[in-house]
Amino acid sequence: MTHRINRGIELLAQDQAIYYMGHHTGHVLTHAQGLADAGTWADYINIGMEHGAFDMTGLAAYLRGLLDAGPTRSGHRTPAVVVEAPVNGTDEANVRHNAWQFRQILGRGVHGIILCQAECPQAVRAFVESCRYPINTIGMDPAIPSPHARLDGAPRGDGGRRGPDGRPYLGIGTRGRGSEAEAGAIWGLEQGEYIERADVWPLNPKGELMLGVKLESPEGVANCEAILDVPGLAYAEMGPGDLGLSLGYTGIRNNPYPPEMQKARDRILAACRARGIAYLESSWPENIVSRINDGVRVISGQSEEAARIGRAHQKRALPV
Repeated sequence: MTHRINRGIELLAQDQAIYYMGHHTGHVLTHAQGLADAGTWADYINIGMEHGAFDMTGLAAYLRGLLDAGPTRSGHRTPAVVVEAPVNGTDEANVRHNAWQFRQILGRGVHGIILCQAECPQAVRAFVESCRYPINTIGMDPAIPSPHARLDGAPRGDGGRRGPDGRPYLGIGTRGRGSEAEAGAIWGLEQGEYIERADVWPLNPKGELMLGVKLESPEGVANCEAILDVPGLAYAEMGPGDLGLSLGYTGIRNNPYPPEMQKARDRILAACRARGIAYLESSWPENIVSRINDGVRVISGQSEEAARIGRAHQKRALPV
């Protein structure tokens, strides 16, 4: 049995590309579908709730189905599951006011969340903080008073200062106790161990949560370097569908990209590579090798054949 809960993190830590199945809407969230999907060829399963139904009862049943049909061929209890949250990361207030969505999603036992339409670093910092328990302090501003001092009314700190590396510190995590029994049962952990390990990777090398952001508006592209400076992100992508809409394209233009979208893609990819963040992009059998050689490490496209070719290109060891 692997020591990692999250297969996606296990592979990314080896610089292996990871491949997902699951669309932006229409994923059937039932126990029976979880049983069926447990043997997936993919490394993780994407659940689209930005446009699909926000169905927590269904998500819990689905995860239980994955568990009941497990373990996977790689020895994990379930495939990793990542959910696209409904809230958009347009500003800090919007994210903080909707942080209940992250608590609900994580509480079912998933392994990651994507924040869509991320447009500013303040929103992304709020996202990361909302997904962390307050005991997880790696990357947190050391100037924030201790809990004992805060009992006397000292401020929590806003996480706005920067560290020696120029990247912003995080504030205190705001995820609360209450769901660790349900989530821990999916992960196979006691409640206390779940709280310790349900932290963001790679900021916390022992963390098991993958947090991602979609930079899918002109504002997100313009702020991409500042957004990706925020600690706690595992991967990012340029959302060609929504970015294309902003630029006047009614159809998805990603094969090839129009020149202005290609420029945005290259900028975001470069920012990811400079910060050690994985980049997500659609790939097909005919371009998967070039994508991997470019540095793409999270692969959409729903193509099992592309995954087969990409895994062989990287000489991934069995089981895949």
